[in-house]
Amino acid sequence: MTRTITVPHPRGTGRAQQLWCSLPTELARRFRPHADPLARRILEEIQRAVPEYAKPLEGEFGKMIVLAIEQAVVSCIDSIDGVESTEDPWPQLFVEVGKRVHHDGGSLNSLQAAYRAGGRAAWRYVAELGQAHRFPSAVLCVGAEAIFAYVEEISSHSVEGYTLAQAMATGTLERRRRRLLELLLASPPSSPATIATMAKAAQWTLPEWVTVVALDPRTDQHQTPAPQVADDVLLDLEGTEPCLLTPNPDRDLRGLESRLPGWRAAVGPRVRPADAATSARWARRTLDLVRAGLVGDRAVTHTADHLATHWLLLDRFLLDELSAKTLAPFAGLTVKQQVRLAETLLSWLEHNGNTPDIAQALGIHPQTVRYRVSQLSGLFGDRLADPAQRLEIQMALRAHQILGTQPGS
Repeated sequence: MTRTITVPHPRGTGRAQQLWCSLPTELARRFRPHADPLARRILEEIQRAVPEYAKPLEGEFGKMIVLAIEQAVVSCIDSIDGVESTEDPWPQLFVEVGKRVHHDGGSLNSLQAAYRAGGRAAWRYVAELGQAHRFPSAVLCVGAEAIFAYVEEISSHSVEGYTLAQAMATGTLERRRRRLLELLLASPPSSPATIATMAKAAQWTLPEWVTVVALDPRTDQHQTPAPQVADDVLLDLEGTEPCLLTPNPDRDLRGLESRLPGWRAAVGPRVRPADAATSARWARRTLDLVRAGLVGDRAVTHTADHLATHWLLLDRFLLDELSAKTLAPFAGLTVKQQVRLAETLLSWLEHNGNTPDIAQALGIHPQTVRYRVSQLSGLFGDRLADPAQRLEIQMALRAHQILGTQPGS
């Protein structure tokens, strides 16, 4: 058999194409009548060897598989024959096969096994025909290499399609979950029916309780690695207020610091899903305290550890009014006197007037404590004997301590 000179085929210059083009063109004439029987043999072997395909191939999926096998056989024969085409749909066809398998819930491993089984069936058929026609062994060897190179190529196209479909499906699911998170955190709250519908679309089981964790990147957000979270955690890192919502805080908050490198986190209170916006609001306010330096800057800060601080600082107007009322005796003192007596008064209230404890807490001599307490008694008089007024004074002093402001200001 002689080899005719052919122009490079538009299907590309891959290894399989080069091998097909190196075979004698006469082989194409010999094999064309066997195209249909070869395609049937390949399909039978796939269904025999791969359990997932051992069923009647019906519907769009069945049509696509049959078409893909037929196209593969014809494409190989055309390549041997040097048939040129201005259009080359076969790579996209196998990409679509991968997409269809994913769409129908098929396994990528089974799809790749099907390609391998089809390649073996094709080679056995070609070997039988080659022996019957006494093809040279060198030609058969090249043919075998071409078949398996071709199988590898079309398999890679289907893997590409499967992966693409998987990514698109994941993206769609992620968008739905992000929208669900937006609805859960919306104010005013979304209706229960709307939440339930979106939860179903997002494949998210509506839990009894949720906890929102507000997130803040310590560095440039584009350089911050995404947190590793469980599948049932709703996560948004792209919005102006990054956060995550978890139905299982005991699981997800354990070791949170190690799974949030580059982020600081504030954990809101545990609430019903309908109150998720409340959890998010207090988590963000806790982050505000951290940013303002009013509480320690840790990787993870729990709102529950700072409830009194939140309460004291909830309304600055009311705090100023309370201070003006309860700390008025400090108004006529110098700043130095205000600071010294304010810390002594707060310690006196916190230690129930125990002089040794106050001295130890402030690092001063007990006699100094007694002197300052005597000054405070002269300034505040009977107010220090009234439990209600003592509480108000302590609240005002504590708030000023947190804010780092002067009690008489």
